[in-house]
Amino acid sequence: MAELRAVGSPARRTHTIGEVINLLRPEFPDISVSKVRFLESRGLVRPSRSSSGYRIFSDEDLQRIQYILSEQRDHYTPLKVIKSKLSAWDSGEESPGVPDSGPPPKAYFASSGVSLSAREIMRSSGLSETHLEALKREGIFDPVELPDGTLIYTDSDLVIARAAHRLMGRGLEARHLRGIRLAADRQTDLLGQLVAPLLRHRNPDNQRRSSEILADTCEAAAVIQETLVRSRLRKLLEH
Repeated sequence: MAELRAVGSPARRTHTIGEVINLLRPEFPDISVSKVRFLESRGLVRPSRSSSGYRIFSDEDLQRIQYILSEQRDHYTPLKVIKSKLSAWDSGEESPGVPDSGPPPKAYFASSGVSLSAREIMRSSGLSETHLEALKREGIFDPVELPDGTLIYTDSDLVIARAAHRLMGRGLEARHLRGIRLAADRQTDLLGQLVAPLLRHRNPDNQRRSSEILADTCEAAAVIQETLVRSRLRKLLEH
């Protein structure tokens, strides 16, 4: 599991509660002294005390608070579940971590806005009209129909069309690509569940957080899928 991000200075090993607030506020603007004290009262963080009775937080305490706030903000994880994870961490069973950052959502979901006709899609991808129609029937494409009945394809459709042309040139048929489309549908449904609570109350902040989560998880899922397929095909070649 990924390591927690370091938010303190490497030279400092302890922090006052005020320093904890200042270090975490850039990432968690709503953090407050009362919030930190609440987490302490629930046993989620256990700072030591100075001889004068002031709370002293270690780097590990800082990481724990960062992890708790991330779980609450990004996943709406209940404190009871977070506490269970932290207990496992303390017993050495696992280490909770803040996931690596995903790609910038604006770049990941960016679209050129290009609109292509069926003829342009075929000319740019090499697909025949027969293949294009077969792929449409399998739900590989979802063109927009204009009021006059004209079908418009996007830049994403063009990327898919070129990849489909490569696969079909190797002997696959449109019906074989249905499995890829169904897998994409299942993955979309699965990842959509992660942001469903955020999207129930649409506002700019929730929209931003949703796009960050989806860009991150979509890329991670793609890495897993590609790596699994590559690994299995490597074994096929080695036999």
